[in-house]
Amino acid sequence: MEALRTPLRIGFEWAESALDRVFGPDLNPLAQLGTLGFFLFWVVAGTGMYLFAFFDTGIENAYGSVEWYTTVHWWHAGLARSVHRYASDLMVVVLALHLLREFSLDRYRGKRWFSWFTGVPLIWFLYASGITGYWLVWDRLAQYVAIATTELLDRLPIFGEPIARNFLTDGSLTSRFFTLLIFLHIAVPLIMLLVMWIHIQRISRPRVNPAMPLGSALGIALLVVSLADPAVSQGPADLMKVPSPVGLDWFYLPLYPLIDVSRGAVWVLLAAATVVLAALPWLPPLRRPVAVVDLAHCNGCNRCVEDCPYEALRLVPRTDDLPFARQVEVDASKCVSCGICMGACPSSTPFRRSEDLATGIDLPDLPLVTVRARVLEIAGRLRAAGDGPRILVIACEHGAAAGRVEPTLTLPCVAMAPPSLIDFALSRGLADGVLIAGCAERSCYNRSGVAWTRERIAQERDPYLRARVPRERIATVWASPSEHDRMRRAVEAFAAGLARLPDRDGPVAAETPAFSPEEAP
Repeated sequence: MEALRTPLRIGFEWAESALDRVFGPDLNPLAQLGTLGFFLFWVVAGTGMYLFAFFDTGIENAYGSVEWYTTVHWWHAGLARSVHRYASDLMVVVLALHLLREFSLDRYRGKRWFSWFTGVPLIWFLYASGITGYWLVWDRLAQYVAIATTELLDRLPIFGEPIARNFLTDGSLTSRFFTLLIFLHIAVPLIMLLVMWIHIQRISRPRVNPAMPLGSALGIALLVVSLADPAVSQGPADLMKVPSPVGLDWFYLPLYPLIDVSRGAVWVLLAAATVVLAALPWLPPLRRPVAVVDLAHCNGCNRCVEDCPYEALRLVPRTDDLPFARQVEVDASKCVSCGICMGACPSSTPFRRSEDLATGIDLPDLPLVTVRARVLEIAGRLRAAGDGPRILVIACEHGAAAGRVEPTLTLPCVAMAPPSLIDFALSRGLADGVLIAGCAERSCYNRSGVAWTRERIAQERDPYLRARVPRERIATVWASPSEHDRMRRAVEAFAAGLARLPDRDGPVAAETPAFSPEEAP
C-alpha cells in the first residue's frame, strides 16, 4: 500500500504547499475537504427545497415546470437549479479528494477505521441522490438514466417484476411511480445526513463548517459559474423514441455507457470496489499499544480528556483509595497512540528525581522515562559535537524533520512533549534552543497537535509553559515530509538567531516573544 500512498501523498503535499501560498494554512481548501463536503450538502439541500416549491410532481407536467422556472424565472429559481447542479457535482469531487487524501496520509487504519468504514456508504448515498435527481427533470437524459438504471436493477434477482417495464410506453409510466422517485430523492439525502453524523462520532470537536471566508468564496464561485453556464434540460422525454444522443454528467454517470455493454460487469465492478474500500483499514492492519493510566499519579483533573482528539478518554468514578472523585479511563477501541494525553498530564515532568519516572497517563512503548533518557542522550551528542548552537529538535514523526534532522527527539505528535520537557532542556543547559518541528500546520496528522502545542507555549492552555522559559530560545516550524528545504531553512535561521543571543549565563528576557523561523530574513 505504501507504493500507492507515497506518490499520492507527494502530489497532495505539493498542491497544498502551493495553495498555502495563495490562501494560507487556515483557508487551504485541500485541508478542509470534510467541512466543504458538509457545506455543499447544505447548499444542495437548501436549493433543492427551494426548487421543490416550483416543481410539479406529476409525470405530465414535470418537464414543463422545470423549463418554466429555468427560463421565465431564471434569475432566482433557474439560478437555484444551476447552483444545485454544480454543488452536487462538486460534492463528488470533494468526496473523491477527501478519500484519496486520507488514504495518502494513512489516516484510515488502526483505530481510525471507523470514520473510513462509515464513509464508504456515503459514496452510495451520494450517487443515489444524484441519479434520482436526474429522473425528476424528465428530459431525454432523465429517460436514458431511468431506463439504464432500472435495467441495471433488474439484473438483481430481488424484484418480482422487471422495473424497466414501466418505461416501455408513455401510458405505462404513472404519476404514482414518479411520486415514489420524489420520495427517494428526499429520503436518501436525509439518510445520508444521518450517516455523515455517524461518520464524525469518534472525533473530538469535529469541524463541520468551513472557515467563513472559504465558504463565502465557494458560494460566490458557484453563483458565478451558474450565471456563466446555466444548467438546462435536453428536450422532453418521449418513451416512444430512443433517447439518443444525450449529454452525460460524467461526475455522476461515468459507468452508464458500460451498462449498455454488460450490466453484470457493472455490478461486479461496484461490488468489488465497495468491498476493497471497506476492507482497506485492515490491508494491512495497524496495531500500536494504547495509552495506559497509572492511578497512583492520576487525580482525575480532566486535562487529558479535554485534549484527546479522538474521544478515547473519559472520566469515571474512582476505583482506588486515593482522595479523588474521578479517574481517567482509556477506550482502547478509539486510542490512536498519539501521546497527546501524556503531554497534557500535569504529572508529566522530567524534573522529578526518580529512576522509575511515571506519569498519570503514558504510552507503554514510549513512556516519559524513555523520552527523558532520549533528551539526555541527545544533549550529550550535541555537547560532543561542539559546533554552533546546540539545538534540541522535537519532531513529529509525520513531519519534515523526522529521519532527516539528527539528532532528533521523534514523537508520534509534538503535543506529546509536555511543556516541562522544554523547560527541563533549557533550564538544565542541555540545549541552547528547542526547535519544535511539527507536521503541516494546515493538516495536523493528529488533528489538534499543532494547536495544543502553540497554546501551551503561549500560556493559553494547560499545562502552560512556565513564564521563566526564554521564548527567544524556542522556535516552531510546521512542515510536511516533502518540505525538506523549508525545514532546513528553519533550522539554519533558528541557529543564526541563537548565535546572536547573549551567553546562556547572561541575562535572558523571560517574556520575549517566540522566535519564528518563517519570519527570519
